Amino acid sequence: MHKARKEIEKIFDQVDLVIELIDARIPYSSENPMIRALRGDKPTIKILSKSDLADPTLTSQWLEFLEQQNNVKALPLSIDNPKKYQQVETLIRKLLPGKDGGHKTINVLVMGIPNVGKSTLINTLAGKTIAKTGNEPAITKGQQKINLRNGIMLWDTPGMLWPKVENSHSGYRLAITGAIKDTAMSYDDIAFYAVEFLLKNYPQQLIERYHLEQLPESEMHFFETVGRQRGCLRSGGRVDLEKISKILINEFRSGEIGAITLETPAMVLQELEEVERERVLKAAKKAERLLQRKRKLKRRK
Repeated sequence: MHKARKEIEKIFDQVDLVIELIDARIPYSSENPMIRALRGDKPTIKILSKSDLADPTLTSQWLEFLEQQNNVKALPLSIDNPKKYQQVETLIRKLLPGKDGGHKTINVLVMGIPNVGKSTLINTLAGKTIAKTGNEPAITKGQQKINLRNGIMLWDTPGMLWPKVENSHSGYRLAITGAIKDTAMSYDDIAFYAVEFLLKNYPQQLIERYHLEQLPESEMHFFETVGRQRGCLRSGGRVDLEKISKILINEFRSGEIGAITLETPAMVLQELEEVERERVLKAAKKAERLLQRKRKLKRRK
């Protein structure tokens, strides 16, 4: 990730416009903070990919929220509506009217977290398979240029996750949606987080998908009930939590539970306030530790 960042910083001055693909189910958590730091006033298109899997009402809220940022346009896309991908080219030209129609190439940097759909976008715009696609993170390994032969040059980059996710909620959401490799997480941990959210915000979807007579009282009650229903049992009749957790996460990712968004603009703003309070508290504790060390050194002298 550090190497990829350095490579992007080298070419960023040549870039006219940034396309960042974000997951429509987690629009904030899938945004790369590096882009906010680098882009300045550079025109940016935020593409909410996998919008067919997201709650349409909340997608509308996120589009409005994202476009409050300076020089940002937002567009929802999904693979079940490939014609809408052509709106991306129109939007690029609209944001750069000075370059459109001239002899200069429009250089567009395409970025996004792993498994968010960058390669699908590039292949659709190019009209042929150029970039590899897949359901696993880290398919694209290095930068590549794709000339669309229409005055637009796409610069593809590897899917990048930043080394530290300050908001713990964002970490869970990234894991639930598949941005983090499954080998790097515990299924039952993220599944419990997912079910806690779904019980509060999408109870009807859980009832319908898992044929529940009534809403379970807790996450454990849910897994016990659905685990037995699906035959996820170990010796002695105990529910295999890992097995039923995998089922739940995979069914969430495929959209079988329903069109669901895991965060709202209001939730994120509140979480950011909590993160800032934690940051201030950590800084104060660090300063106190340094002060204690200095006092100890003085006493020794």
